[in-house]
Amino acid sequence: MTIQLKRAYDDPQKNDGYRVLVDGMWPRGIAKEDAKLDDWLKDIAPSKELRQWFDHDPKRWAEFRRRYLAELKEHREPLRDLAERAKQGTVTLVYATKDEKHNNALVVEQYLKMLGAD
Repeated sequence: MTIQLKRAYDDPQKNDGYRVLVDGMWPRGIAKEDAKLDDWLKDIAPSKELRQWFDHDPKRWAEFRRRYLAELKEHREPLRDLAERAKQGTVTLVYATKDEKHNNALVVEQYLKMLGAD
């Protein structure tokens, strides 16, 4: 299973494979044609309530991760499809936040790896 994470503001690369935006809102300042995305799975993004509660506070990361993993269980089918795609080739999870250590794409990656292990 090959999964990469990349900020939406980083230039797309040929080795990105299948590029999917995993945020609920479109990244500011990026034209859709420039993003070079294959898909936008906004339904798997954290709920508005969870995102606002987390507010990118690293002290809330562990609890955010726990709550978000629970939310992801409601979107098992699109995530299962994405996990299958990652078994076939590279999948790049695209996200907008500046924080590379505390973001929803990391949780999606973890969930996909759990699905891949099934």
